[in-house]
Amino acid sequence: MTKPTDITASTDLADGARATIERVEETASVDKRTVRTGRVSVRTVTEAFEEDVSADLSATKVRVERVAVGRMVDEIPQTRVEDGVTIVPVFEEVLVVERRIRLVEELHIRPETTSESVRLPVTVRRQRAVVERLPISPLGADQQNEE
Repeated sequence: MTKPTDITASTDLADGARATIERVEETASVDKRTVRTGRVSVRTVTEAFEEDVSADLSATKVRVERVAVGRMVDEIPQTRVEDGVTIVPVFEEVLVVERRIRLVEELHIRPETTSESVRLPVTVRRQRAVVERLPISPLGADQQNEE
């Protein structure tokens, strides 16, 4: 926007007359205002799809081996571990003229670890954003929604 500004200048002429010259000067000023050009709507969409997933699985199984011992002992042996093998004593009481404990057998339990690769389908979800440009509402409708 321009605004005229009046400026008056006087000067004396050589013959003693006085001359007045009027000038007009324009200055520019800039104003800003917000203009709504449209609206946008943003929403997320979740999609589910099947995808194969690979994994390495390991399992530990035990093998039980019965080892016959058949000897008499003075006290009940405790369960023990020797070289990764768990040994569980199995005993019985035998009546003789006196009572004695005879070790009948030991259970030697060895862990065996196996590994396998498997491929299984699993459901995977992913979100994506959908942005839609909306037209400007009739004058006044936007202002009511903003309040």
